[in-house]
Amino acid sequence: MPAAESAKKTPYRVKAECVEACNCQHGCNCQFAGFPNEGKCEFIIGYDVRDGMFGQVSLNGVRAVLAAKYPKAIHEGNGHVVLFVDEQATAEQADAIVSILSGRMGGMPWEALAGTIGRFDGPIRKPVEIQVAGERSRVRIPGAIDLSLTPFKDPVTGAEKEVHIVYPKGGFFWNDAAIATTVAMSATHGDFHLEWPGRYASTAEVNWTNQQ
Repeated sequence: MPAAESAKKTPYRVKAECVEACNCQHGCNCQFAGFPNEGKCEFIIGYDVRDGMFGQVSLNGVRAVLAAKYPKAIHEGNGHVVLFVDEQATAEQADAIVSILSGRMGGMPWEALAGTIGRFDGPIRKPVEIQVAGERSRVRIPGAIDLSLTPFKDPVTGAEKEVHIVYPKGGFFWNDAAIATTVAMSATHGDFHLEWPGRYASTAEVNWTNQQ
C-alpha cells in the first residue's frame, strides 16, 4: 500500500458506518496516551458505505473490512494489513476503495496511515456481512472475520450503560463513537491471525474526502 503520490487525484467523498475493535482495554489507551495497552496494536474495522462517490463511481452500499497487526503503536509502523472487499462490489468500486485506503488519493486518515504499513494483502473478494446496530453491531466474513459487539456494562451493577468518546474539534478516525465490548473478535487469512474477545469496541459514523 504505497504512500500518497503527487499524481492527479480523483475527488472522492465517503460517509460510512464503522464497526471497530482492537486488543486494547476499554477506552483504548491509543485514544489518550498514543500507545496501545498491550504494547502492540491489533484491530478489525468494518465499513458500510451509506453515501459515497469516487469520481463518477458510486460507492453506496459497498462494504469493506480491514484487519491489521502492528508490532507496536500504529504510528511506529511496520503494520501487516489485510483488506477484504465485499464480492458484490463491482471491480470499479473495489478499485476505488483500494485507491482511497491506500492513501494514493490523499485525504485523512488514509494519507497519514499509508506510510505505517509494511505489508498489505488484498483486496480479497469475499461475502462481507455488516449489521450496524449500535453497541450490538456485527461484522462477519465466513472463514475469515468474526466480530460481534455487546453493550458496555457497569462493572459494579452489571447494568448496561452508554459510553461515548467524543472529539468536539474532530478526531483522527471519527468524531463521536459509542463504546462497546467484543463478544467475538477474530481474523484469519493465510499466516495472519488475531483473536481478542472481551476487549474494546466501538461504532461510529466516519466521513472521508480529499476535497477542501
